[in-house]
Amino acid sequence: MRWQRLFADLQAEFDEAEAAAERAEDASRRRAETGAVRLVDRLAGALGRPLTLRCHGAGDVAGVLVEVGPDWLLLTDDGRREVLVATSTVRTVGGLGRVTAPAEDPGPVRARLDLRRALRGLARDRSVVQVVLDDGAVYVGTVDGVGADHVELAEHAADLPRRTSAVRGVRAIALPAVAVVRTLAPGLD
Repeated sequence: MRWQRLFADLQAEFDEAEAAAERAEDASRRRAETGAVRLVDRLAGALGRPLTLRCHGAGDVAGVLVEVGPDWLLLTDDGRREVLVATSTVRTVGGLGRVTAPAEDPGPVRARLDLRRALRGLARDRSVVQVVLDDGAVYVGTVDGVGADHVELAEHAADLPRRTSAVRGVRAIALPAVAVVRTLAPGLD
């Protein structure tokens, strides 16, 4: 009888030590996995959620997260305007849940959908936009073109469509300086 209790005690100690080692390994593995998660992967788990981004130069930007690119985020704000945010300017993100999207290979096409390509979509649509720079400067107009490292903005009043007579000038903006680009509806903003 004493031997059985001794063996049972030893088995219980062994089982507890094994469980403790497993818990420590699981915690270590979770920390390592969390340490490999990039912000865009974390945000991909928040698609469809209302978020508040604190952006360098643009302050707080709020809206529902619609899409996540390799170096940009697309939100829809309360005015149902699209808001394109350069992830390099994001300082904090509020409104996240517990879900993180799994890191996945974006594939050759999706990986090339960077900020330049998103801005080219705005140029193609001829949308009137407000461009907020990382220093807080704000410019309004229509994206005329996107170069390798800059965007060209035909500056005109927000309440006018882009017409030669309305354009006050063309401004080249270095892409690293772009913090936020909001679409504007002519005559409404």
